[in-house]
Amino acid sequence: MTGDTICSLRRDPAHRDPHRPPHSPPHSPLQISADPLKGGETEKKEKIEKIDLYNNNPLHHLLLPSPCRLQQRRGDTNGNTTPHHHDDNKTTDTPTTTEFPVHECVYKGDVRRLSSLIRTENIAQKDLHGNTPLHLAVMLGHKECAHLLLAHNAPVKVKNALGWSPLAEAISYGDRQMITALLRKLKQQSRENVENKRPRLLKALGICLFLLFISVPLLSRILPSDACKIYKQGMNIRLDTTLVDFSDRKCQRGDLSFIFNGEAPRAEAFTVLDNEQKVYQRIHHEDSEMDTEEEVDILMGSDIYSATLSTKSISFSRSQIGWLFREDKTEKVGNFVGDFYTVKGLVLESRKRREHLSEEDILRNKAIMESLSKGGSLSEQSFEPVRRQSLSAPEPNTLSWEEYISAEVGKAPPLGREQVCKENRKNFKATVAMSRDFPLGIESLLNVLEVIAPFKHFNKLREFVQMKLPPGFPVKLDIPVFPTITATVTFQEFRYTEFEESVFTIPADYKEDPNRFPDL
Repeated sequence: MTGDTICSLRRDPAHRDPHRPPHSPPHSPLQISADPLKGGETEKKEKIEKIDLYNNNPLHHLLLPSPCRLQQRRGDTNGNTTPHHHDDNKTTDTPTTTEFPVHECVYKGDVRRLSSLIRTENIAQKDLHGNTPLHLAVMLGHKECAHLLLAHNAPVKVKNALGWSPLAEAISYGDRQMITALLRKLKQQSRENVENKRPRLLKALGICLFLLFISVPLLSRILPSDACKIYKQGMNIRLDTTLVDFSDRKCQRGDLSFIFNGEAPRAEAFTVLDNEQKVYQRIHHEDSEMDTEEEVDILMGSDIYSATLSTKSISFSRSQIGWLFREDKTEKVGNFVGDFYTVKGLVLESRKRREHLSEEDILRNKAIMESLSKGGSLSEQSFEPVRRQSLSAPEPNTLSWEEYISAEVGKAPPLGREQVCKENRKNFKATVAMSRDFPLGIESLLNVLEVIAPFKHFNKLREFVQMKLPPGFPVKLDIPVFPTITATVTFQEFRYTEFEESVFTIPADYKEDPNRFPDL
């Protein structure tokens, strides 16, 4: 079941409550007892005539709209709070400003207060709408706040409730300098994350040695298949593959080996061998200034895309065979006997935004994708990123902090540029065969996949294996790769064995070519 939704989100700044004065003073709600048995006429009169510290009596409270009452609970819009008289009968239904102090000062562009809070408060905290302070700084165009947060290593990869990262929001806003700063910080944090995991990963890799054969055939003649071998010995891993690249329905064949040496220095830990051309390339994490600028150009000229494979309602049920007498399906997969399960409840939720693109950009991108879907390539399109300039800033935000933070959860008020988005939901059914005879545990496989995850056709495999699977080892899996494409992965053979040291070293007759794989 699929469905597309086109939505444009814009708050009309002219749409305000007609009863609300432009600068109505904040005030607190007053609860009046509805029990006629409590208090006499004198008490009723006192309650009716009673005024609060803003000179409002109960009649004012009934006439004034709720946003004003909320504003009064929080203090004035400049962030100053006025001490209130304590009333045990009063309840607070919305969060106070003290719950999100960093968010509040970022929202108001208060750099001085932010610089004092940033040392003691959690700058990675999410508000009720899933936004971090960095999200707000980017969406509102508060550059000083954003750079201050980045200087203190605010997370860039984190997503809000709608699935957008600060980098995605920066692309929408269109400030090139901000996009570049976020992209650099994202790459830095990714490298640091890998380094932080490295000791634990190396410890886990030292457990055993094995040879694993994996078959990755796909469902159509025009789509690629791959037969992989994974060698592991101590802290060394080697992956042999025939699939050089797989993206946009184009595949490139070859004979490649990826070697990971866990004991080597970081700069020499990962090496790619092209066994046909007898060259190798070491994988470096540092990007040149030109690489970063070109990547920014591509980001500013492409759709903003967010996809999530939801497993909230996932369920496993035994697959059945037979017409009259149904029985559980059990078959041999490679050298192992597998119990087959049907997987239901997998949902791919995707969102695509293009409010930052011109009509020319949209037509150009469409032409490129149509060519790729027919078997063309980017080189045939003479694809050259255009050097992008910053977009004009969107209209200034007119929404107060109190109105933003009190908005209904799941319905965050739009900030920044007016969003133009397309939403899609696709339900998947998959199958998995679990074998209790397989000698390797899932945790060991995950450790290996974490090392080879940079290679595109293993990303989905790792995501799938991380789910709560039935007992055993997944010797065969159907994995949804794209909305219309499912990959079948089979673990055909496994054996414990020892290897020659040369398996994990670069052959002497290979030459280094640092530009053999420009995308690595």
